Amino acid sequence: KRIGFLLLLGGMIIIPIVLIILPPNFFDNGQTTCLSVLLFDKPCLGCGMTRAIQHLIHFDFTSAYNFNKISFLVLPILIIFWIKEFIKILKKKELQR
Repeated sequence: KRIGFLLLLGGMIIIPIVLIILPPNFFDNGQTTCLSVLLFDKPCLGCGMTRAIQHLIHFDFTSAYNFNKISFLVLPILIIFWIKEFIKILKKKELQR
């Protein structure tokens, strides 16, 4: 149980750090995985979200807006959920002691 807890906590800490270290344009190139684009050649509401979030993390607001305007709402929500989950995991571990 302790190893699982450490892996979960480590992942929750390492993933945001990796996204900050990666350059803003890391996800800008490559084949899309969106089914809407692949099947119907029409972008969905989520298209460009990963690229937009990555640019927002690096304070490149113009590029983020161009990739997906909704990202300005999604990133704060993701941060709130991340903080709540992080606190929940720490409290759960504290109760197990």
